Amino acid sequence: MFVGRYDSPLGGIKIVSDGCFITEVAFDETCQQGQDCPAIDAAKKWLDEYFDCKVPTQKVQLKTEGTPFQKSVWQLLEKLDYGQSITYGQLAEALAKQSGIKKMSARAVGRAVGANKIAIMIPCHRVLGAGGKLTGYAGGLDKKIGLLNIEMIKYKN
Repeated sequence: MFVGRYDSPLGGIKIVSDGCFITEVAFDETCQQGQDCPAIDAAKKWLDEYFDCKVPTQKVQLKTEGTPFQKSVWQLLEKLDYGQSITYGQLAEALAKQSGIKKMSARAVGRAVGANKIAIMIPCHRVLGAGGKLTGYAGGLDKKIGLLNIEMIKYKN
């Protein structure tokens, strides 16, 4: 396992790789720089572009671990464009439609969003509450606000 540290304008970010794929990206002020690898170098370049308020062009290989349901939620999140947001309800509707079922629980979707270990790159920060209301974020609400502001995503307090 390889661990890198990225110092962003919003604070320290831990980047974890298995040597080929990025397996975790999380805000972590206590993370110490470990041994980098090409996957971590690519992730750092991606984050450089992102924090320069640009749509990242750097290719980064991600590897998620979770239930099939969680992975289906994360795959939908990956399809969100830079600067685009979605509500938990809209995400649940899209997942229900994709799965061919009548209704999906927004709370279940919210739990899956919260279980995402690859922050920013799998953009869970772009998920808002009903009416665009600001909701919690594993990295802290201040981080979510910072990320939304970088992408100029509007939200309600």
